[in-house]
Formats: sequence, C-alpha cells, structure tokens
Amino acid sequence: MSEIKVAGRYAKSLIDLAVENNGLAESYNDMVLFEKVVDETPELEAILKNPIVPLDKKVGILNGIFGDKVGQLSLTFFKTVVNKGRSAILFATAKQFIKQYNEIKGIVTADVTSATALSAEAKAQIIETVKKELGAKEVIVNEKIDEKLIGGFILKVGDKQFDASIASGLNKLKKEFAA
Repeated sequence: MSEIKVAGRYAKSLIDLAVENNGLAESYNDMVLFEKVVDETPELEAILKNPIVPLDKKVGILNGIFGDKVGQLSLTFFKTVVNKGRSAILFATAKQFIKQYNEIKGIVTADVTSATALSAEAKAQIIETVKKELGAKEVIVNEKIDEKLIGGFILKVGDKQFDASIASGLNKLKKEFAA
C-alpha cells in the first residue's frame, strides 16, 4: 500500500480521536508544528525513516523534542505509530492530517507567485475570488516573489492554475510569431 494511502488512514484515525476528545484544533496545531520541525530538520526525518534506529530511541527523540510542545493525544499518537514500526510515515501523516483538517473546515490554500509583493487590496481580492469560486470558508495565501514574471501573478489552488503574468503573455506572443 502506498505511503500516502497509509498516512491518510492514520491521519483520519487521529482526526476521529481528536474530535472524540474535543481536541481537533489542538491536534491540528500539533501537526503543523511537527511538519514545520521536520521540514526544518531533515535529520529528524532521516532518523524516523531509518529502520536501524531502535523504536524506543525514536520515541525518546520525539518525546525530547515535542514532549512539552504538543498535547498528550499527539504524543501518544506519535508513540503508537513508532511502536507499530511506522515511524517512516509520521511526516506524511502530519501532512495528510493538515490536508484533511483543511477539507473539513473548508480551508483552501492559494499559492500566489508575483513579480512584487502583493498589496493588501490585491491579496483581499484574491481571497474573495477564491472563496467565491470554490465556496471556501477561509483562504490561506502563500506568497512567493519571482522577479522573472516581470508583472502580474500566477495563482495555484489545488490542481488548478491561473497564469496572469506578463512573462507568460510574452512567451505566448513569441510562440505565435514563431508560427
């Protein structure tokens, strides 16, 4: 079974447990923290994926890093997953948890790449448009600046992309003239 499929099932289990214990928001914050720490510390992911490192050592490392930073439910979840020999999928599980949580709460992530920083007005307009088009309750905007775009922006939401960059327009013109 693929890693994403297994991670999705573990994430769903954690969501169900968190809802049952009225701790969904806390578990969400814990998974965001876990994902951030693993992103910033590739050594931690390497340790979790390494089958040679003993399970009790992995649990000890997770306790040491997250013991006083995450809730008891998340800590128990980490320990359970590691003891089942599935520590390699903890990072993917955190990502799947965040994805499933966002789906439940109607939260959509919009990645905007622009030539310059977005103004507050432009950001608000993008948020409003995405909410309207997708029926989202909340939109999280991740901004990225790429000066090669010259002007305009590229908006990615899920598997959809809207390219309103000047560079893209110029490339289209270039291809038309070449033909």
